[in-house]
Amino acid sequence: MFWSVLFSMILLCACGKKEQETGKIYHIYSLNNEETAITSHDYRTETTDQKILLQELLEQLSAPADKLQYRAPLSGNVQLLSESITEEQLLLDFSEEYYRQPVTTEVLTRAAIVRTLSQIDGVAHISFQVKEEPLTDTYGNVIGVMNADMFIDNNGNEINTYEKAKLLLYFANEDGTRLCAVKRNVVYSSNISMERLVVEQLLLGPQKNEAGYAVLNPSTKILSVTVKDGTCYVNLDTSFWTKSYNVSSDVMIYSIVNSLTELSSVNRVQITIDTEGAVDLKDHASLQPSYERNLDLVE
Repeated sequence: MFWSVLFSMILLCACGKKEQETGKIYHIYSLNNEETAITSHDYRTETTDQKILLQELLEQLSAPADKLQYRAPLSGNVQLLSESITEEQLLLDFSEEYYRQPVTTEVLTRAAIVRTLSQIDGVAHISFQVKEEPLTDTYGNVIGVMNADMFIDNNGNEINTYEKAKLLLYFANEDGTRLCAVKRNVVYSSNISMERLVVEQLLLGPQKNEAGYAVLNPSTKILSVTVKDGTCYVNLDTSFWTKSYNVSSDVMIYSIVNSLTELSSVNRVQITIDTEGAVDLKDHASLQPSYERNLDLVE
């Protein structure tokens, strides 16, 4: 009798364990209470139908947290007005309250939603709208389609925290012979250094509401940006040679140098192309071992 009861208990436990392991686990991303980082928890479901699964995950993204451990991305005053999937692209349309979120909160909210819903089979891209108009950033630029990889850095690390920064960047004047200073507020991944952030922002060029003209070829790839003893070492690929805009070589160089030396960590800048220093630019100017700030070029 004892052994039969014991065998039955073992069988029940085994069946229970098997039931617990059925279904697929999805990571539900949320904001921490301080709204400075992303956290996640697991959600298991046996749902495989795409539309039903989308509704389930949207419910999870709006579900209040137990014991106030995190904030759901779709909570608060922001309302999701509609959702649809067409040719592997998920379109989400939000109420106008979406734009009333603080900048950092909006970026984290967007990252949490995209990373959660990108796990659905057949959803390759996600785009946001606000009252049927494409979502734009603080500069008026359309965000466009997104996927989970946009929130992964170059080293394969998940971007979970974001910070705000005020940068002073230098772009070209109208005739490309001098520099003009532009103040820019950015929200950036804390996975990257401020020095790399500056170079990335220079490659983006001026935004719609900013003064100045682009200086650097936007196809230029950043190979590395490091700082040692006050010198910032910037290594770019050979696309740097190709001038996409009518600017002088001095403007190209000091756009980088002056922008980087605005940071307290940088006193001098050394620019190399594919790790080589003495490289001729298009008009035969050569790169020096290092550069200091040159405000004589600034209007």
